[in-house]
Amino acid sequence: MNPLETPKEYNAYVEAKAPKSPILKDCLHAFLVGGLICCIGQFIFEFCTFKGLDQTSASTIVSICLIGLSAFLTALNIFNKIGKFAGAGSLVPITGFANSIVSPAIEYKSEGYVMGVGSKMFTVAGPVLVFGISASILVGIIACFFV
Repeated sequence: MNPLETPKEYNAYVEAKAPKSPILKDCLHAFLVGGLICCIGQFIFEFCTFKGLDQTSASTIVSICLIGLSAFLTALNIFNKIGKFAGAGSLVPITGFANSIVSPAIEYKSEGYVMGVGSKMFTVAGPVLVFGISASILVGIIACFFV
């Protein structure tokens, strides 16, 4: 007779063998790295407004800088190491999105620029774009009729 025949015995076995997740440490890392990314963005914003740019222009520059920085760090394989350390903290929306576009582009570069980079660049980000745009259109139509 197999000692793991019942689901209850199997679940107890899996729980005993599974590594324990240091959730507090993981949350702290996510908080620190996510906060650092936001602080960098805020520093760029404050610098731009100090130099006389309006808020809209400064916000655009912050977005461009954070996208460029995360793409650069992805190309150097540094962003992946930050992601392993910080988990969700490195996925502050704009930097995580840039990483999800650049990573497949780098991975499939050997297949050429059209069939590799061009066709594989949105494998991760594509569904996010499709469903995000579709949801925003649906919400816009609903808002048009009820607001």
